Amino acid sequence: MKIGTHDGVFHCDEVLACCMLKLLPNFKDAEIVRTRDMEKLNTCDIVVDVGAVFDHDKQRYDHHQREFNETLSTVRPELGDKYKIKLSSAGLIYAYYGEKVIRTLHPKDTSLSDDNVKVIFKKVYETLIEEIDGIDNGVPMTVEEPKYRIRTHLSNRVARLNPEWNSKQTVDLNEVFKTAMNMVREEFMFVVNYSISVWLPARNYVKSALESRFEVHKSGQILEFKERFPWKEHLFDLETEMGLGPQTKYVIFNDKPNSWRVQAVSLDPLSFLLRKPLHKDWWGVRDEILSEVSGIDGCIFCHSNGFIGGNVSRDGALKMAIASLEANE
Repeated sequence: MKIGTHDGVFHCDEVLACCMLKLLPNFKDAEIVRTRDMEKLNTCDIVVDVGAVFDHDKQRYDHHQREFNETLSTVRPELGDKYKIKLSSAGLIYAYYGEKVIRTLHPKDTSLSDDNVKVIFKKVYETLIEEIDGIDNGVPMTVEEPKYRIRTHLSNRVARLNPEWNSKQTVDLNEVFKTAMNMVREEFMFVVNYSISVWLPARNYVKSALESRFEVHKSGQILEFKERFPWKEHLFDLETEMGLGPQTKYVIFNDKPNSWRVQAVSLDPLSFLLRKPLHKDWWGVRDEILSEVSGIDGCIFCHSNGFIGGNVSRDGALKMAIASLEANE
């Protein structure tokens, strides 16, 4: 098997495209042919980032043609219309082979349903691949000129492996390309493995909490977690997917022994504005005084803007959430 791509200066997108293909069993031992000679490229089983052809049936994945405007949403319309960044060669390979790569990489002692594969596929795209697509295609991150530039991202780290224009050293670019692949493979596998082993379990935990929310309180507006973990992103996504709307007002969770937290949910993942802050009379009050003001035993604190509070027990944290929910302000 042969994977074709262009020679000369290499970029993160074709390095990542080749890396993903080499993670698949049928391309694991494939030779990477770096050339712009079309006769040689025509002998390759699959070609990325060169050749001026995008044709999935022929396994040709270039994105430099004037007429090329494909995005993940146009190539995979079943994923919805939110993905509007033009695809690079990495994005194209990921769009067609990403789910196979995820299934290849996921731990064999765990099961991964089709729905979970699709969720992980989107997460990895949003976490890593979309960035590579945007950078390679020159898509600005903002409509305004940024106040500073990030020069330590993966695309830049790959670019730095290319010889400098005034370098006197003679290097084998094919060997340097392999070094770039090793760097990109490590980053890609970290994102995939993190998404499968850490991010997905947290998502499932939040989904379970949403499904059992009425067992915590009759309003269904208070969720309970047994430990601290990253839940915000999942909550907003799942509320939308489950058609619940912005119902959840508070989350209670076990922070450490003899310490529970009650946290007000923000309007969106990045907002400091809250759907319903904790009881206003408690803001900035602590310990015995807070217990006296609230009429709830075991209070530890309430933040000065009402976004989080603490109690020594689960029941105390729940009472703080219920009292805040029932407050009129």
